[in-house]
Amino acid sequence: MTNAAASTRSKPSAEPPHEKAPPPSFTKAEELDAYRRMLLIRRFEEKAGQLYGMGLIGGFCHLYIGQEAVVVGVMMAAKPGDQTITSYRDHGHMIACGMDPKGVMAELTGHRGGLSKGKGGSMHMFSKGKNFYGGHGIVGAQVPLGTGLAFADRYRDNGAVSYTYFGDGAANQGQVYESFNMAELWKLPVIYIVENNRYAMGTSVERSSALQDFSKRGQSFNIPGEQVDGMDVRAVRAAVIRAREWCAGGNGPIILEMQTYRYRGHSMSDPAKYRSKEEVQKMREEHDPIEQVRARLLRDHKVSEDDLKAIDGEVRTIIAEAVDFASHNPEPDPAELWTDVLK
Repeated sequence: MTNAAASTRSKPSAEPPHEKAPPPSFTKAEELDAYRRMLLIRRFEEKAGQLYGMGLIGGFCHLYIGQEAVVVGVMMAAKPGDQTITSYRDHGHMIACGMDPKGVMAELTGHRGGLSKGKGGSMHMFSKGKNFYGGHGIVGAQVPLGTGLAFADRYRDNGAVSYTYFGDGAANQGQVYESFNMAELWKLPVIYIVENNRYAMGTSVERSSALQDFSKRGQSFNIPGEQVDGMDVRAVRAAVIRAREWCAGGNGPIILEMQTYRYRGHSMSDPAKYRSKEEVQKMREEHDPIEQVRARLLRDHKVSEDDLKAIDGEVRTIIAEAVDFASHNPEPDPAELWTDVLK
């Protein structure tokens, strides 16, 4: 601990990053990459919702539909060795980190081939190989853990950054601010990513948060922040590149508020009656992250409708294979009840 804290009182070496202009354009290859990644998450989540309705997925299930640009933009800016930790709305993060959709789907359905051997379900999957340190079911619990990952990076001086995600609802948790204080004191390389989808579990930020600009939540700890259009994958990637440079420069943590929107309810059991159908439809029609990329591909890069349909077909095949794998995978052996238990 002493080694990590030795130079913690140093002042930042640069001005905090902030968005000064529209996000830089993507190349055709980058647009196609973003389109495919986001579409894979969207199709996976749509299928997960269907399987839940059929009773093949039990327990809680929180879908990421509408928020795909956030995690895809982050991972487009990430470097090898960087770590990801998030909340229970985690399927999209797993897939964006490169985890096999077959293993994710098998875990959702509680089968042996799942990434947590069928014992974790929707909210508890991990992959050390992909530097994914879990979805976490307790609101805000991942924030001190993500801060701990950054402490390890600082201690080892390995150049890695911790991407620690939490939502607008979790932003009011006390442990978040304890983490902020520690991260700034020790200048830890952590990017706190607030996925502000406006409603937390079902209460709008206008009714639940005294300060609705979540990028300013670190001001009392001298942590800079930036608001980002979380529906535009280009804006997300650009903001994360800036934030990562800030952390890599030894300046400590930074907060990125991703202004995003989920189309479904908080979980599959939530009818989302606290908002109008017109509001959701307006977001879908005017701000959908995938449709924005699709439109640019058609307009600016002269990609044909047939080419985009072919990508959708490839993605649907991957999802169908994941469902088939999960459906024919055996359930965990009862002896698994006694494994992976801390004694």
